[in-house]
Amino acid sequence: MSELDIQPQLVSELLVGFLREEVGSAGLERTVVGLSGGVDSAVVVALCARAFGPQNVLSVLLPYRLSNPRSARDAELVARHLGLATKCVDISPLADGYLEPAGIQDPRRRGNVLARCRMTVLYDLSVEWRGLVIGTSNKSEILLGYSTQWGDGAHALNPLGDLYKHQVYQLARFLDLPREVIEKSPSADLFEGQTDEAELGFTYAEADRVLYRLVDRRYSEDELVAEGFERGFVGQLTARVVASQFKRLPPVIAKVSRRSIGHDFRYLRDWKR
Repeated sequence: MSELDIQPQLVSELLVGFLREEVGSAGLERTVVGLSGGVDSAVVVALCARAFGPQNVLSVLLPYRLSNPRSARDAELVARHLGLATKCVDISPLADGYLEPAGIQDPRRRGNVLARCRMTVLYDLSVEWRGLVIGTSNKSEILLGYSTQWGDGAHALNPLGDLYKHQVYQLARFLDLPREVIEKSPSADLFEGQTDEAELGFTYAEADRVLYRLVDRRYSEDELVAEGFERGFVGQLTARVVASQFKRLPPVIAKVSRRSIGHDFRYLRDWKR
């Protein structure tokens, strides 16, 4: 047993209810999800299928010419397993139309462009499909800033944003998703050979134990060190959480009037006139 363990059945029921309520409040009953072949997007489409039925979930494969072929194979495996409709859109012409003339070689910049191209496609398809774009980022990624603004960090709703990676794996096993997807190394497939943990420099399992104490239990750095965590690692994670705060906030609007959006003019998400 781990202190991070959840009750998967209960959490699944809560998230299915969340999806039904929030999508329904927008007057819709369909969803669009970018299906990457990874465990996070697999869990999200499984939850959406439970909430709305497989026929109302559009899973979109968005390969780039340098993408690992396994990503598409695993995505298709998940879609078949759940009985989902799929659409494949090769983003290579879209991305290369900017990357190649500009001569951009920096892997980070190229990865960000790919993430934003993918989200551009998803939002366009959401109009055709008449469904909301559902996010797939988990709590670990969000806290570490391991996402692209207006790329994978963009969505209408996010059912996984309050679940650490450890908990996403628990949910994936409860939802009976393919073992190949659950056991593979996490990767955003933004460039050749990329894996999340190699890029981060630590594993999600290591990070989750610190982040849970730091965020959920509000431990200080000294308290974490007293529990046996290495001070340098604690400081590294803390610095990432602080530095990425801007990614977790809506754009700030300068206040020049008596009643400014985001400052004084605040209503619930489903407020109606």
